[in-house]
Amino acid sequence: MIIDSGKVFEGKTIVVSGASSGIGRAVAIQLARQGAGLVLIGRNRDRLEDTAQRAGAHACRIIQLDLTDVSAIMPAVKEAASAVGRLYGFCHAAGTVDTLPLSATSPEELQAMMQVNYVAGMELARSVTRRDFLNEEGGAVLFIAAIYGLVGKPGQIAYSGSKGAVIAAARAMAIELARRNVRVNVISPGMVRTEMTEKAIAGLSTQQVQALKDAHPLGFGSPDDIANAATFLLSPQSNWITGANLVVDGGCSAQ
Repeated sequence: MIIDSGKVFEGKTIVVSGASSGIGRAVAIQLARQGAGLVLIGRNRDRLEDTAQRAGAHACRIIQLDLTDVSAIMPAVKEAASAVGRLYGFCHAAGTVDTLPLSATSPEELQAMMQVNYVAGMELARSVTRRDFLNEEGGAVLFIAAIYGLVGKPGQIAYSGSKGAVIAAARAMAIELARRNVRVNVISPGMVRTEMTEKAIAGLSTQQVQALKDAHPLGFGSPDDIANAATFLLSPQSNWITGANLVVDGGCSAQ
C-alpha cells in the first residue's frame, strides 16, 4: 500500500457510515488527512460532530440517521449530494453485533442484524452510486465486513450471516458497476478494539477472552489498522482492484 503524504483525495467527497465511533470514525479521520471531503452518517449528532472536529476536513456534512429506517437513506444522500456536489465514494462501517447461541437467535434477531449490517449497506451503495450523485468518472465503494463472514464461530450465527451476505453481494456489485468505473471492495477485520466489540466480549469469561486473544497471532487490532487499509482501497492508487476481500486480522484466519 503506497499512501504518501500528498492529498490523494483532494476534490473528492466520501460518505462514511458508522462515523460516530470505532472504525468509521478512524476511516473518516484518515480520509480527511488525505484531503477528502466527508459526509458523516450516524445516529448520534454530538458524536458525529466530535468526529468532524477530530478529522478537520476542509468540507464536512453531518447526517444524523438511524439506518434501520431504510426509506430515509436515499433522501438523505440526495440532500447531501445537492449540498456538497457529486460524490466519489462510500464506506459502510456501520454495524451491530450480538453474541447469541442458535437457540436464542430468533427471526427478529436475524432481521435486526441484517437490517444494519447488510440491507442498509446495500441501500447506501445504491444511493451513492446513482448516476446523478456519483462522479461521472467513477468512484469507489468499500464495505467493512468481518472474518466471521468467512470462518465459523459459536454464538455468531446472525452476525456471520450478515457479514457473509455483504461479502457475496460486494463481489456481484463489483462486476455490475465495473462498466461505470466504480470499484467495490471489502475489508474483513479480525477482533478490533472498539466500543462495540468491547460490549460484545463483556459477557465472555476470562478464559474465553484469552482464547480470543490467542487466536490473533499479532494481537487485537485497532481502528487505525483498518482505516489504513480502507484509505488505500478507496484511493485512486488501487484503481485496478475490485471485487476483493482484504482480510486484516492479525493472522487469525491464517491458522
